[in-house]
Amino acid sequence: MKKDSPDLNSAVENSDEFYAKHQKVYPRKVTGWFASLRVTGVFLLLGGYYLVPWLRWDNHQAVLFDLPARKFYIFGLTFWPQDFFYLAALLIIAALSLFFFTALAGRLWCGYACPQTVWTELFLWIERKVEGSRNQQIKLDKASMSSHKLYLKVLKHFFWLTLSAWTGFTFVGYFTPIIDLGHAVAQFTLGPWETFWIIFYGFATYGNAGWMREQVCIYMCPYARFQSAMFDKDTLIISYDDKRGESRGARKKSVDPKEAGLGDCVDCTLCAQVCPTGIDIRDGLQYQCIGCAACVDVCDDVMDKMGYEKGLVRYTTQNRIDGKTTHLLRPRIIIYASLLMIISLTLLYSIATRIPLEMDIIRDRNALYRETVDGLVENIYTLKLINMDTKDHKYQLHVDGLKDMSFIKPESEIKIKSGEVVNLAVRIQIDPVNLSKTSSNVNFYLKAIDQPDLAVTEKARFIGPLSQ
Repeated sequence: MKKDSPDLNSAVENSDEFYAKHQKVYPRKVTGWFASLRVTGVFLLLGGYYLVPWLRWDNHQAVLFDLPARKFYIFGLTFWPQDFFYLAALLIIAALSLFFFTALAGRLWCGYACPQTVWTELFLWIERKVEGSRNQQIKLDKASMSSHKLYLKVLKHFFWLTLSAWTGFTFVGYFTPIIDLGHAVAQFTLGPWETFWIIFYGFATYGNAGWMREQVCIYMCPYARFQSAMFDKDTLIISYDDKRGESRGARKKSVDPKEAGLGDCVDCTLCAQVCPTGIDIRDGLQYQCIGCAACVDVCDDVMDKMGYEKGLVRYTTQNRIDGKTTHLLRPRIIIYASLLMIISLTLLYSIATRIPLEMDIIRDRNALYRETVDGLVENIYTLKLINMDTKDHKYQLHVDGLKDMSFIKPESEIKIKSGEVVNLAVRIQIDPVNLSKTSSNVNFYLKAIDQPDLAVTEKARFIGPLSQ
């Protein structure tokens, strides 16, 4: 048997060199303009997420995706599975928005609105309240286990788990009326699906925001890998001005950096300490950067204290760094913005003019037409009528389009309950002498008796014998 080669043995023995052990990131608390924006985003996004299910609208939950009843309430609007194309339009708008803002100003979504970022900010706030500042957290983790350390760790995870459970409960509250869900939780009568999703979503929140944090952004999120395809030299990115900052080095405030042969960077490493993904922005643009601008805030604060000009770390473009002109309006920005505007306005117009009534017409495919004993030509149609309104209605149905035709329907008034689908068989008969063509158009009109503006019109084909 052939012996393993020395190179292979060496590689196996040193296999730990291929994979760096995860080092926990302890982001330092930062204040500033961009930090205030992030906090505002957390309040607005999480506030909306936790509050909206408790709002009431027209005797029902304001936002509720009632899957068993196939009704989707969004404030004053009620959508049905037939309105699925609205969801498709929203997804297209979301994708185009991501492309637009990424091409314009980099990872704005990641830095300020991504659920991973938003919940991680909240979990970090809890951690600082319980365990203290960055230095205190590092000291606590390095210390041997004690009753005090155990107490702080248990307390932190208790708050994390409580918040995660409430997050899972709120998520399910968008699909099951949240008041009923609360009663079921209090009475221990939760169904299996509600129980599963509360635990699953809560566990995902606890794991992603509490434990994995930056690892989700760096290793799990695909956006970090393909974002560069949406960047160009005019995209706003967070960058360190190495021409101004180098050579970096510590100095007293009274020292003139030019006389000392130093740049403006005092090498305080605070820009790296505040980074939630643990990178040093001074190493250049990196895919791990989520564009939160924490390094901008902390560097500007240091520059203020040193009496230097702000902007050593700032939002800029590659062209500006290279001394070239930056172009804000460029083809891809114009294309993205135009598509966004067109699709958004079309969607809003479609929703504003939407009629919560649908009529589908299916001709009898067993025969093109029939001849009655009276010599009339007859076509049979199956009408699928859907009342997508929140109220029951009575409707009238009539047809025109052909001279002296007879319209035969089972009843004069059609009652359809809210959300109900009614299949109705109707017949149209006509004397063949009144048919000038083999195929003619007929128009079906369906109108609510108690609400005349609730009406739809659909066309169908009437087939007769070959004209002589």
